[in-house]
Amino acid sequence: MKQHLIYAGLAAADFIHRHPKRIAAAIGAVLLAGGSGAFAVASLAPGAPPVEPMRLVFEAVEPAAALNAQTDLLEAHSFTLYRSEQTRATDTPEALLQRLGLADPAAAAFLRKNATARQALFSRAGRAVTVEANDRLELQSLRTRWIDGDADQGFKRLVVERTGNDFSVRIETAPLEFSQRVAGGVIRNTLYSATDEAGLPDSVTKQLIAIFESSIDFHRGLHKGDQFSVVYETLDADGEPLRAGKILSAEIINRGKARQAVWFKDEGAVKGAYYSFDGQSLRRPYLMSPMTITRSITSGFGMRSHPVYGYSREHTGIDYAAPVGTPVRTIGDGVIEFAGVKKGYGNIIIVRHRNRKDSTAYAHLSRISVKVGEHVAQGDTIGATGATGVVTGPHLHFEFRVNNTPRNPSVVLADQHEDIAITSASKAAFAKLAADMKTQLAAAAGSGRNDLE
Repeated sequence: MKQHLIYAGLAAADFIHRHPKRIAAAIGAVLLAGGSGAFAVASLAPGAPPVEPMRLVFEAVEPAAALNAQTDLLEAHSFTLYRSEQTRATDTPEALLQRLGLADPAAAAFLRKNATARQALFSRAGRAVTVEANDRLELQSLRTRWIDGDADQGFKRLVVERTGNDFSVRIETAPLEFSQRVAGGVIRNTLYSATDEAGLPDSVTKQLIAIFESSIDFHRGLHKGDQFSVVYETLDADGEPLRAGKILSAEIINRGKARQAVWFKDEGAVKGAYYSFDGQSLRRPYLMSPMTITRSITSGFGMRSHPVYGYSREHTGIDYAAPVGTPVRTIGDGVIEFAGVKKGYGNIIIVRHRNRKDSTAYAHLSRISVKVGEHVAQGDTIGATGATGVVTGPHLHFEFRVNNTPRNPSVVLADQHEDIAITSASKAAFAKLAADMKTQLAAAAGSGRNDLE
């Protein structure tokens, strides 16, 4: 009823606002008509109730007894709060607990004094810490996990717990679990920026380079629009990833050409290796470069104006810019033929490779880490870059020689072949694995493109 009255009042007010002249005329007519007009109006609504004056009523309301009981229960109830953070190298106990949202001087004092907790938590970066706290923001328990050495030995778990006013600490060992993850992306600037954008750990990116560096020149061979897809394993503790493991399968599309790899342990082999999807080994006799991807070529093979002597002469190798002390690796298996000083080369190492006709030279070194006659394997660190000999600044001079004659390393290394196929006994198992990895790589590639879109 009240709503109807309100609506009627609003309607009347609106009518008066829109038709003031008509209302004024009607009022004038009523005044002229006198009492008979008043009777006539009253007679139009004989059943209308009289208008009553409004009254303000105050009344006390008592809550039911059940509500009081519920309020008492809520006041007595305690909450458990959960929070996670990562340790920083500069952390103090107070700083770590503050980032975790806790205010507990007693817990901070314990973490500072206890050697076990202090060693596991502080002066370290990147360890995930999980805490439980009460509603007074006091620490109830703290846990962190890490892998100590060999992953086959499992992971370590630090547990700090509160009992009354005291704390206890213990370290537990538990087995790791292995799971798989996929990632993909498109190269727009550098490989590392693209893998960072895709959330790929640096350790996996380095593996990706190592797998394909015998067939892709990561210094100059990547182009905008090239794509990568990766399936890799993670080592998990209590359902959380602790470390990235090895790449299980990968694909790089470079200048429109797809190169794939899948990890497989052939029957009778001592350890696994990477193969193409048609079962051919990806291992090549030589790596494409004695330096990492971060190093740029400053001088190529052929005639040039010598930066020191000032006249044109043949440059018999490739120069890589690098700060003094950067590791240098041998590009292939072999034996150290020379390690010492040679005229303009300064400190130089010469490796004679397995076929006896090929050799490589690494010059201007600041440090030599091998001896004549020592056997080295592909990828072994043999020295470090420097500025010895005739140079204008620190760099690595790298030569590839065939029968002691310098050849262009970029050409020779790009044309190398060494086909080693999966054995017949392993072909069925390999085919099944390769088919599964193709499906996962397709999913990884799709996710990478969708993220960029």
